[in-house]
Amino acid sequence: MSTDSETETAETERRTDTKSNCGASNSESTADTSGSSCGGSASTEAEAGASETAGTGSSSKCGASNSSSNTTNESSSSGCGASSSDDGDEEEVGATVDDFDSAPGRLVAVGLGPGEPTGMTSRAKRALAESEHIVGYTTYVELLPDEIVEDAEDIYDTPMCGEVSRTEEAIDRALAGNDVAIIGSGDPNVYALSGLALEILESKGATASMVDFEVVPGVPAAQSCGARLGAPLVNDTVSISLSDHLTPMPEIESRLHAVASEGFTIAIYNPWSRKRRENFEKCCEILLTHRDPDTPVGIVHAAGREDERTLITTLGELEALGEEEIIDMTTTILVGNEETYVWDDRMVTPRGYETKYEY
Repeated sequence: MSTDSETETAETERRTDTKSNCGASNSESTADTSGSSCGGSASTEAEAGASETAGTGSSSKCGASNSSSNTTNESSSSGCGASSSDDGDEEEVGATVDDFDSAPGRLVAVGLGPGEPTGMTSRAKRALAESEHIVGYTTYVELLPDEIVEDAEDIYDTPMCGEVSRTEEAIDRALAGNDVAIIGSGDPNVYALSGLALEILESKGATASMVDFEVVPGVPAAQSCGARLGAPLVNDTVSISLSDHLTPMPEIESRLHAVASEGFTIAIYNPWSRKRRENFEKCCEILLTHRDPDTPVGIVHAAGREDERTLITTLGELEALGEEEIIDMTTTILVGNEETYVWDDRMVTPRGYETKYEY
């Protein structure tokens, strides 16, 4: 998503050209060029000032509305369907259900699992094969099997931090009559986009049943990583993300205190980035206030990908590893509870059978 701004004199006029290939309404005003090839409305309102006029050029490939009302000329290009602003923030959704004339298609949120094609479920592969359009984060699109990519009618991807616009793009494509899959690694219900899709559908005045919305589960990162470490998650487990992009850090800290003081094993997602190393350091500090430094901790970097790495360490050594390449945004950390131990290079968290049976 990008926004470029420029100014023009009041005497400058440009011809407006709008088109829609999929049946959504188009309206036009002065000094605008906008296009939608998949069925959403495209509209602008230009206001001429004493010394400058507004001219907006917006394009959405798949059906979200693009509108502007400014005293300066803006050229906005959004292939994702969400509103664009000068500071790059994603704002309110664009097109509503009333902007689409076609009968809605289908929208399915598909979890790819740990990363390699063999880690995908057969149900996920089938859902992708049946989808005309596939929408996803660029890194996840690159994980798709070649045959899925080759058979898709269209694949749309955006870089990191385009979650809202990317999800709206998928919804707009479905509302325009296409069968669409929005993809993510792991499972769509674990720090992923299935909930966001339902929220945006509601905000557009649509319903989940209107687009036959379905969630196709995948193997979550915690389970994929747990399998590589032995059996660390056999008993009660809690997942916590250290990303404060959507959850304020004070809330994350409160949750860490709550779960660390109980007997849960803990799966930590999004542990480290260059912009928020303090979150990881604070997490280690909180865990050590409630658990022994010798508590086993498993680290899995890039599970199911070419650069996968695993390490079993202790809670007391964890913070120092934040400076190592093994811990980044592709890493999942599994913290054992007071009963977890390491045997034969594998983490083991007893389920409790030993208290009832002899073996």
